[in-house]
Amino acid sequence: MASEQRDGTGRANASGGKRNDSGDFVEAFARGLDVITAFGPMAMELTVSEVAARTGLARPTARRLLLTLEHLGYARSVGGAYSLTTKTLELGTAYIAAQGLWDIARPHLVSLVSRTRESSSMSQLDGSDIVYTARVAVPKIIAFAVQIGTRFPATATAMGRVLLADLTADELDAVLATPSASGIIPRVATDRAELDASLAEIRERGWALSDEVLSLGIRSVAAPVRDAHGRTAAAMNVTVHAAETSIEHLVGEYLPLLLETAADVSKAWSDLAMLPVDQPRDAT
Repeated sequence: MASEQRDGTGRANASGGKRNDSGDFVEAFARGLDVITAFGPMAMELTVSEVAARTGLARPTARRLLLTLEHLGYARSVGGAYSLTTKTLELGTAYIAAQGLWDIARPHLVSLVSRTRESSSMSQLDGSDIVYTARVAVPKIIAFAVQIGTRFPATATAMGRVLLADLTADELDAVLATPSASGIIPRVATDRAELDASLAEIRERGWALSDEVLSLGIRSVAAPVRDAHGRTAAAMNVTVHAAETSIEHLVGEYLPLLLETAADVSKAWSDLAMLPVDQPRDAT
C-alpha cells in the first residue's frame, strides 16, 4: 500500500512523508481534521471512498477515521454514507465562546438589523478567507447561503478588505500568497495594484464597500471591530440586495448605523479584556 504525504493544501497524497517534520506534530489528529473538513454544504453525505478521494487519504485510513468520529458522536452512517452530526458545531463554537464574540456581538447585531431590516454579520480572517463568526439574517434571496463558519475570499468582500487593510505589508503578502479554501471564485477579479489602492482608501476612511464583486446582487458595507489594543480583530457588515438598495442609500443611511454599532462592539470587547481572570496571563 502506498504511504501518504501531505501537499501544500494540507491533504494527503500517495508519495510518502508527512506534512510536518516536527516531533510534536500529531499526524493522526491532522488527518482526522482533514476528514471533518472534507464535508461541506455541497458534500453533506460522503462514502468512505469519497472521503478518501477528497482528502487524499488511503481508503482504510479514511474508514478508520470515520469510524472513530462516529464512535465519538461527531459523525453518523446511514446506508454506507457518512454525515457529520451537530456535535461538530462544538468545535467551532468553542473558539467563538473563547473570544467572547457571539455573546458580545449578538445584541448589537440584533439592534442593527432591527433598524436597517437588512442582514448583518461579523467575520475574522483565516488565511486569505473571511470566516463568519456571528450573523443575524433577514430573509433575502442571494447567491450564497451564509451561516457561521462560511468562508469567502477576503479580497472580494467588504469585511475582508476591512480586515486586510489593517495588516502590515509583510502580513498582507503572506495572506495573499495563501490559496483560498472557500471554493468560491469571485465574479470580479482584482489585481494587486487595484487592491492596494482600495486598502489605502479603506485605512483612510475607516470602512469598505463591495458592490457585486463576490457575486451579482450582493452589495455590502463593512466596518472594523477593534480589540483593546486598537487592532482590527473582526469586521462587521450590512448586506443588501443590489436590486433593492442603492449604493447611496447603503452608504448614506446604513453606514452611519453600522459604524456606531461596530464602535459599540469594539468598546464592549475592549471592556471584556479588562475584566479580572481566574488565572494570571503568562507575560512571556
